[in-house]
Amino acid sequence: MTDQHTPSGEAARTGVGDGAVGSANLVTARPRPGPRPLLALLLAAAVLASLLALDAPEGLLDRGGLRVAGDMLASALSPDLSPAFLAVVAEATLLTLAYAVAGISVALLLGLPGAVLVSGTLAHRTLTRLPLVGGSRGVFATLRAPHELVWGVLFVQVVGFHPLAGILAIGLPYAAIIARVLGERLQDVPQGPLAALRSAGASPAQVLWYARVPAALPDMIGYVLYRFECAVRVSAVLSVIGLGGIGHQLELVLYDLRYEAMWPLLAALVLVIVAIDRLSARLRRAVGA
Repeated sequence: MTDQHTPSGEAARTGVGDGAVGSANLVTARPRPGPRPLLALLLAAAVLASLLALDAPEGLLDRGGLRVAGDMLASALSPDLSPAFLAVVAEATLLTLAYAVAGISVALLLGLPGAVLVSGTLAHRTLTRLPLVGGSRGVFATLRAPHELVWGVLFVQVVGFHPLAGILAIGLPYAAIIARVLGERLQDVPQGPLAALRSAGASPAQVLWYARVPAALPDMIGYVLYRFECAVRVSAVLSVIGLGGIGHQLELVLYDLRYEAMWPLLAALVLVIVAIDRLSARLRRAVGA
């Protein structure tokens, strides 16, 4: 018979075993401090250092600027909806869309073949894969490094205030971005259909066309339309440097303090973005996304 005063007997009598003791230790143990507090302090210090480094002797908030912001908001109650100005808004919107369509067309002409190169789906030999994939990625990384506005300033210096400056400022960096993203989409597809086609003797080009592209097509369409949406916004910004469009008209009305004319221009830009978003959703549903 087990002694009631032995440790095992005591545990049996009291109903407290090793598992219960371990559970008690787990309950009373304090969690080890993680890196989150330190990371939060580092981020706060970085933000504070950035604010102190700004050259703002009168402070970050200007009372005059707050008054102007109030005037802008108040002007939203009485926007300029005269037929003459609405015609200006329509013309500026069409010009902005024209820049965006032309720019995204150039981007697709360069970016779609670039996506195939970047993905490396057609180059299976090491001797051709390394220079082809690595070289194309280096070229496209160089093209997408400068911002579109920087490209716009550079092309204005080369071709002047010509529509080609805005088109190339959108087309070149967007081609590089499209090549990188769509190349990743072509790589990240289910491997089952690829293996089935390869086992049937299909060439790399046939595998690309009949397996990779259909699997990645919904995501590719969605991303291209997202890039088109970005191109519309960028074309509005590029028009500030003198290329015309919504941005140029915004610059003019703000310079003249015509805040009531600002809102129809902004509303036109918002409507275009919403329409592109609806189009993207419908196309993705149509291809079975």
